[in-house]
Amino acid sequence: MKTFPMFLQMAGRRVMIAGGGEQAAQKARLILKSEAEVVVLAPELDPELADLAAQGRISHQTGPIGPAQFEGCALAFVATGCPGTDAALHALAKAGGAVVNVVDQPHLCDAITPSIVDRDPVVVAIGTEGTAPVLARQIKTALEASLEPRLGDLAAFAGRMRAAAAARLAPRARRDLWRWVFNDEPRQMFTSGSEREAAKRIKSAIETGIFGASDKDGAQTGSVSLVGAGPGSKDLITLRGVQRLQEADVIYYDRLLDPEILELARRDAERVFVGKAPGCHSWPQAKITQTLVSAAQRGLRVVRLKCGDPGVFGRSTEEMDALRHNDIPFEIVPGVTAACAAGAALGQSLTDRGDIDTLVLTTGHLSGGYAVPSAIRDLAPGTSVALYMAVGAAPHIVEALRETCEGAALEVQIVAKAQRKDQIVASCAVPDLPQTLADHAILGEAMLIISWPRSQSGALECAPLGLSA
Repeated sequence: MKTFPMFLQMAGRRVMIAGGGEQAAQKARLILKSEAEVVVLAPELDPELADLAAQGRISHQTGPIGPAQFEGCALAFVATGCPGTDAALHALAKAGGAVVNVVDQPHLCDAITPSIVDRDPVVVAIGTEGTAPVLARQIKTALEASLEPRLGDLAAFAGRMRAAAAARLAPRARRDLWRWVFNDEPRQMFTSGSEREAAKRIKSAIETGIFGASDKDGAQTGSVSLVGAGPGSKDLITLRGVQRLQEADVIYYDRLLDPEILELARRDAERVFVGKAPGCHSWPQAKITQTLVSAAQRGLRVVRLKCGDPGVFGRSTEEMDALRHNDIPFEIVPGVTAACAAGAALGQSLTDRGDIDTLVLTTGHLSGGYAVPSAIRDLAPGTSVALYMAVGAAPHIVEALRETCEGAALEVQIVAKAQRKDQIVASCAVPDLPQTLADHAILGEAMLIISWPRSQSGALECAPLGLSA
């Protein structure tokens, strides 16, 4: 980032606006949303600014402008509409030690005015470092539509109740309270106009400590979310997955994740790396499972962040069985599985009506080590097989297809690190698979896709693998 976003305390601080026309009026409208003291420097004011001055909402100073007028101000806007005058006033403001914004001249700006979505006290600022103001306005429009008009009222009420909540509830209970307020019935009530009823419910929850996922005695229950992070890139996790990361007390995550995904989590959530590399299982599955159970039993909101989809070769069954056995509530948040990510990287569908009507997801790494899955030994026309964790089994897969004599015209498509910046895409004939993997230094994190379209079924019966037809 070239600029750093920050919200400044403006109450009682002085903001100088040099200029008396429409550009200056635009800045005055913006700053008057805050509690700052606004001073306009100009020989004359347009009707809007003159009216604001008459109301006492801004101060108007005429006469010569020098550095002294900018000393001690929180911010200075230069907005005369004349590039030469603006440049001269910029020099004076800088001589006075001010932080300066010059309208429509980003190269003279210490501070850049963002597009703002105002749900006071909820304020969203959108900036593009002056490069794309139209894009900033588009984002603003989308946020205006997604944030309900009364959201600021709910936030303001929550602010007034924070002291009472802090006095009566422990930190974990307070987090759960505010999660309930902003995710559940209270927010829905505010949105529909039932502010009084929502306020009563919130006050009662603070008084009794019973709300949302509380048991009958008011104790907060722990829970586990098995969240699919997708194939790696942070923009392929679902919105629900992001929400669970922002609610989590502790996150247990895998080694193949894009580290940027963790930036989506609540800042003070504990992050625990439980990655397992081939041949180096520093966190055996049994240890991970017991850790999830223990954390939830302590009342924590737990996220088990897995690559791809938790239900596809993610060993989630062992974790779910343990959670059920200990009566711990859990949910599965689906993710984009690696086979789908690989298909997208290849720019093709994994199925094709009339040609590929069977899709098999299988693995080349079983509990006993690398092996050839039965889907390869029984490959039939109209089938596409997506192989997970099968790089180490590549020689065995080639031999299995050679023995069946049903791979002569087949092509293997390889996608390593799908949808990531260092993604690798390759293809080869079946006999060349081991060498192709070696040529691209692919050791793991790859999908192998072998398809037998019906349209090629005749050609595949003609000769042993590796021989010309």
